[in-house]
Amino acid sequence: MTDRVLIVDFGSQVTQLIARRVRESGVYCEIHPFNTVTGEFLSRFGARAVILSGGPASVTKGETPRAPDALFAMGVPVLGICYGQQTMVAQLGGRVAASDHREFGRAYVDVTGDCGLFDGVWRKGGREQVWMSHGDRVIEIPKGFRAVAVSEGAPFAVIADDKRRFYGVMFHPEVVHTPHGAQLLRNFTHGVAGCRGDWTMAAFRDAGIAKVRAQVGKGRVICGLSGGVDSSVVAMLLHEAIGDQLQCVFVDNGLLRLDEADEVTRLFRDHYNIPLVRRDAVALFLGALKGVTDPEEKRKRIGATFIDVFEDEAEKAGGADFLAQGTLYPDVIESVSFAGGPSAVIKSHHNVGGLPDRMSLKLVEPLRELFKDEVRALGRELGLPERIVGRHPFPGPGLAIRIPGAVTAEKLDILRRADAIYIDEIRAARLYESIWQAFAVLLPVQSVGVMGDARTYEFVCALRAVTSTDGMTADYFAFDHEFLGRVAGRIINEVKGINRVVYDVTSKPPGTIEWE
Repeated sequence: MTDRVLIVDFGSQVTQLIARRVRESGVYCEIHPFNTVTGEFLSRFGARAVILSGGPASVTKGETPRAPDALFAMGVPVLGICYGQQTMVAQLGGRVAASDHREFGRAYVDVTGDCGLFDGVWRKGGREQVWMSHGDRVIEIPKGFRAVAVSEGAPFAVIADDKRRFYGVMFHPEVVHTPHGAQLLRNFTHGVAGCRGDWTMAAFRDAGIAKVRAQVGKGRVICGLSGGVDSSVVAMLLHEAIGDQLQCVFVDNGLLRLDEADEVTRLFRDHYNIPLVRRDAVALFLGALKGVTDPEEKRKRIGATFIDVFEDEAEKAGGADFLAQGTLYPDVIESVSFAGGPSAVIKSHHNVGGLPDRMSLKLVEPLRELFKDEVRALGRELGLPERIVGRHPFPGPGLAIRIPGAVTAEKLDILRRADAIYIDEIRAARLYESIWQAFAVLLPVQSVGVMGDARTYEFVCALRAVTSTDGMTADYFAFDHEFLGRVAGRIINEVKGINRVVYDVTSKPPGTIEWE
């Protein structure tokens, strides 16, 4: 049986990155909110080790999140990160207090001792860069612990109880800004906890197939297939799991990229022989979006309309019991905290927060706990071609959220053609694989221009391209100006309706990758 690590979520916005780092080292893990982790749950879960996440609360206050006391009596290693360290200290007899010297961002710790976390990574006497984000600090450690690293604002930046295999760090090893953070986490899971690191995408595939079969039984599943990476992987996994019990529906909602409907139909119906119905619902979706400008309302209307279409197609197919979706971990984290945890909501996703309460179909979401790069790896494991697996992410609401303001057929046509030119130039420059996501946005702004000695008053097109590893943080891609000038020239000359092009250089955070 594969080793399992439990991550107890106290509400940090980067809790999911802990899971990412642990999985990257070949160890299966799950995140569960602190308020669902009971003694009974711990016995059932069978964790080889436990990691306590950071969080926005302060243990110096009254009613704040705590780990169950049973967790510290299990006899397994425990690693507390930031708030996780603080609650562990407080619960085991130490003390935490508000600090006059808060640390946010890059900081340095002085390594004052050796411990299992440091093996082969940090040495006593060294000075190491980390990423801090805390206003409280530990002022007294529980019996059995010792300090093994200090920082300017944290006298107990790293603490260790080697006998019980309990460790606490005030910084965040899961973020890339802690250069050796991944190795420290690996030392905990592999060295301290003895995990074998044998969890792979092949193992996830087998487990995912078994899970789908157990959930679905003899029921019928309808799958919304968009042709993007996520829905394509879902379709392939479900087809392998339940065969003819699956009915894929490709909804041409008018919000797709240029020629996408024909490409998807050819690949899945003709090449993979997956049962596929193509439904023309352009008028239906544009009608639902008419006059809508609020992005959250757009998502909800699109989600509700998708369900209407799927339920209609399910009835035509003789009935269905389940709706399959390509919901991913970042979708869930940004919409509502995973499994009902305490993380703050950033925005809803049409397939998470936009589903109507009256929906009669039960959900099948086999990718719900995966990051994007893990989905790509699973797609390769399932035999999907690289042109599908390597595609840039495309949002479920499609081009509707790349047109701030009201969505019309005219704007969609303009944006489709501009986006196609942009992606064509990126591919021609052999930059596509170096970019996480690139797309055009049609702004609700018109500007004066001069074309052929005549005055124009047309739309502004914004170009967006980012680099990322997981979609949770991102930096803009640094195109050279010659490339941007070439793209702008083609769009303005070839797409009637645009006379100005700008480039978005906002990172995430503070912005999101999409504009809405």
